[in-house]
Amino acid sequence: MAFLDSGEAMQRRITRAKQKIAGAGIAYKVPEAEDLPDRLNSVLRTLYLIFNEGYLASSGDALTRVDLSDEAIRLVRIVAMLMPKECEVQGLLALMLLHDSRRSARVGKDGALIPLEQQDRARWNKEMILDGTAILQASLAKGRVGPYQVQAALSGVHAHSADWAATDWVQIVDLYCVLLQFEPTPVVRLNQAVAMSMAGQFEQAASVLEELSALKDMQSYLGFHLARAEVFERLGRTEDVKAALGLALEATQNTTEAAFIRTKLGYLH
Repeated sequence: MAFLDSGEAMQRRITRAKQKIAGAGIAYKVPEAEDLPDRLNSVLRTLYLIFNEGYLASSGDALTRVDLSDEAIRLVRIVAMLMPKECEVQGLLALMLLHDSRRSARVGKDGALIPLEQQDRARWNKEMILDGTAILQASLAKGRVGPYQVQAALSGVHAHSADWAATDWVQIVDLYCVLLQFEPTPVVRLNQAVAMSMAGQFEQAASVLEELSALKDMQSYLGFHLARAEVFERLGRTEDVKAALGLALEATQNTTEAAFIRTKLGYLH
């Protein structure tokens, strides 16, 4: 998660870090070329966390932090330039560009959140989509597929769909099967369940959500409750939708997101 401390708190954090480094006798130096690959995963993970905090702020009044998203993209471009043979670097860059291409369509003039289903795709950044797609295709052609490339491919399916109804949800379910081979996590399984419901696999989706509900970490995870509400809505289980949205409202700390959830709850009463 990106640091959201005040300037004074951040200065204290930096001072403590410097003291720890000095006490441990850690030398300040640029890593040798042969050491870079071992450190790459941590670097990419950190950059993606920064981007995600910019794409959907975890707290506050604004839905997005454009400064963080832009900085993450700038930094991953630098890494891609320094390590052009690393396919996952290219995959992460493609993923960020494809996600960020929707930026202007995600929030209405009144500041309200607009879900993917309702976004005006004419407002998506076509140049960014073309750039991200070209980078992804070039990395996939090298035959060393990794999780960031698969996630970029998932985003690419949305980016190249004419509208919500034309989305190839079966392909998205299949891509999540591939992603699960790299990252067999509850969050990936959760996203696959939503895709299953969109592909008409309602009972399978509900079954996956039931399995995930047994996990303690899911109970405080906003995405889990929103996903349950989405699947239950397609199953016509209105009371379950209300309950899931109520839990989602308790889980969010973002004002824009909370307003969106309250609006959905209002439609159900």
